Amino acid sequence: MKGLFKSKPRTPVEVVHQTRELLIYADKNTETRERKREEKMSELSKLILEMRTVLFGNGQNEPNSDACAQLTQEFFKENTFHLLIICLPKLDLGTRQNATHVIANLQRQRVNGRMTASEFMENNLDFMDILLPGYLDGDIALTYGAISRECIRINLWLEYNSQLLESTNYITRRHAVKLLGDMLLERSNSAVMIRYVSSLDNMRILMNLFRDSKKTIQLETFHVFKLFIANQSKPPEIISVLVTNKSKLLRFFGDFNIDKDDEQFEADKAEVIREIATLEIRDHSCADSEDSGLNLNCFDVLFTILLHQYIFITFSI
Repeated sequence: MKGLFKSKPRTPVEVVHQTRELLIYADKNTETRERKREEKMSELSKLILEMRTVLFGNGQNEPNSDACAQLTQEFFKENTFHLLIICLPKLDLGTRQNATHVIANLQRQRVNGRMTASEFMENNLDFMDILLPGYLDGDIALTYGAISRECIRINLWLEYNSQLLESTNYITRRHAVKLLGDMLLERSNSAVMIRYVSSLDNMRILMNLFRDSKKTIQLETFHVFKLFIANQSKPPEIISVLVTNKSKLLRFFGDFNIDKDDEQFEADKAEVIREIATLEIRDHSCADSEDSGLNLNCFDVLFTILLHQYIFITFSI
């Protein structure tokens, strides 16, 4: 008889509602009965897996666009995203991986032609203050890092400079610039890197970060700034600023040292100094081409060469 009355499948909205309720439960963590807590966390894992199935399909059927839209809209309607970020350390490894896939997929979902995730994050960038310090926790650093990079990659760069790189919070500032370096050095993000290092405003932000009193901030900034110098297709406005500030930059890097011996850092610094010293206001393009696509190929070749020679773009701490 029991098989005759199958439970009705949950709608995407119901899945999100129940997930939110269990995330609130997990966040409060007031349950003293271990068995009851395990049951709740097990149900939460099933719900997160169910959200992943809605967004990715079940291996036999493709995801339903209406279901994806409903889930996305409901997910960002209240504080579900915020709760999920907070509760990540309390989830088991498999569930954390499913949560990461869910968040990554939601970044790309459009609802009525609008990027719901981008709009949400533009108005709630404080969630990065939770994600970035997650690097300090070795157990979940990879999870927080993957989610942070995905959020930034899709939403580049919604107030990233003013809200994160120029944050008054030291931890946020330090990990924001480190995350930026990590993301820009990923080969899959080569196009993003080229856009970033072609922006004068971005370079000015980094030059200002060199004034930070914290040596760690200066060092992380250096690992990003050297990408601007490595770019052999620098826009004229960037070359102009570098040439104008050549003497100050050479003096700064001449005195710029770290507390430990690091041959790679010294080699990178020497190359940065050499490049800046030889800069002059002239055409720095790799080829005289009106096609910006050639610019991408040129820098991509440079990136590969530097990567294999461990010059400039070896990211170290």
